[in-house]
Amino acid sequence: MPGCHFVISKNVLTQELYYKNQVILTYTIYYPRFLSKDNMLILDQINAYYSTKAMIYINKNIMNLYQEAMVDYEYSVINQFPLRQYEVYVDFNVTFNLSCILSLYFDCYEYRGGAHGSTIRTSDSWDIFCSRPITLMNLFPPHTNIKEYYINAIIEQIRHEVQNGSSLYFDDYENLVKQYLSLSNFYLTYDGVVIYFQQYEIAPYATGIPEFLIPYSKEGASLPR
Repeated sequence: MPGCHFVISKNVLTQELYYKNQVILTYTIYYPRFLSKDNMLILDQINAYYSTKAMIYINKNIMNLYQEAMVDYEYSVINQFPLRQYEVYVDFNVTFNLSCILSLYFDCYEYRGGAHGSTIRTSDSWDIFCSRPITLMNLFPPHTNIKEYYINAIIEQIRHEVQNGSSLYFDDYENLVKQYLSLSNFYLTYDGVVIYFQQYEIAPYATGIPEFLIPYSKEGASLPR
């Protein structure tokens, strides 16, 4: 496998949005730019994808939040409630950058008032040498029941934590894992595949985003070759 490694920089889009001379929403969005002496054709396409994705998020999601923040502002003024400033913060973390393979995840935090905001995680993995995104099907032997494999591995990890006194998960975690496991919610590390769940799916808010590292193995996932 080619041993290429990519240089990563951060682009940022940030702004304060005003309404009646009051800042009612701020946003900061980081997204990656990948550079290499080789493979720039596919990297330029990936860079354009993330740049476009950031702009679409601003033009759609943030503008919708801005409209909501204006309504919230007027309601608060009329009812003499404290004014709440909305906030959006998006950042990424590259978890694998080796042998022409990239993997990363994005955490998108939105605060609309109240006790706390909410975070949504998304992720991507790329095989730059083959010019394609990586799915879990690319990592397993043919005809493997991938969903069943990860359900069993994750339930076993949680069961072990619970037996050791952990109370981080809902009592019916087995059914919830089966219900909410998504084979697109993964990223690669140097030790294995991490499967994650969104907030509240299998655990309370205080748990954060539950993550489960499943090591590479002959029976399970292995990196593309």
